Amino acid sequence: MASAAARPQSRSRTGAKGQETAARVRKAALKRFAANGYAAVSMREIAADVGVQPGALYNHFPTKQDILKDLMLAHMGELLAAWDEAAFPADMDPLERFVRFHIRYHLERADEVFISYMELRNLEPDNFDIVEAERRRYEGILTGILETGSAEGRYSVREPRVATRAIIAMLTGIPSWYRQGGRLSKLDIEEIYLDLARKAVAPGNQHIPAPQA
Repeated sequence: MASAAARPQSRSRTGAKGQETAARVRKAALKRFAANGYAAVSMREIAADVGVQPGALYNHFPTKQDILKDLMLAHMGELLAAWDEAAFPADMDPLERFVRFHIRYHLERADEVFISYMELRNLEPDNFDIVEAERRRYEGILTGILETGSAEGRYSVREPRVATRAIIAMLTGIPSWYRQGGRLSKLDIEEIYLDLARKAVAPGNQHIPAPQA
């Protein structure tokens, strides 16, 4: 279950109408941020897309920064919840489960992925810390898989946290270039990247010795 910190926060009016408007603000901001970048988008533009006066946005989000934080926390909360609910064969290798889940989930959410990774630099320090804590929760899933697998001899990983970030960065880059209808299907991409991930942690890998102090 996603933590309380991962739940999107907004100062929305109570009632169904207020919630609907806040959802429309999120949708419009998501599209604008993904297309033009957070810094280039104004609250006035978001308001125009929603069909309300700029001042009406402040009933739901005090600042543009609050919208960005809300979008990122919503993405992470939904991602963690989806992982908890994902259905895979019980005997599937945990690394395969993670790779397939990550690719399938993120390929359907290119805008959310772009914002969640490329706009981290635009978060204010306090907001960055909150979002980063949720990102670490997700990374911790793969780190745990790699640590357990290494202890059992299925993988060979000298630094599980570093390997986690490398694998996630590799997988998360797919939505930036993959286009449906090309030579490779989504399943082809899954198989190729799963092979890459497996080779990266294969037990026979020779690791570079750690530098001497």
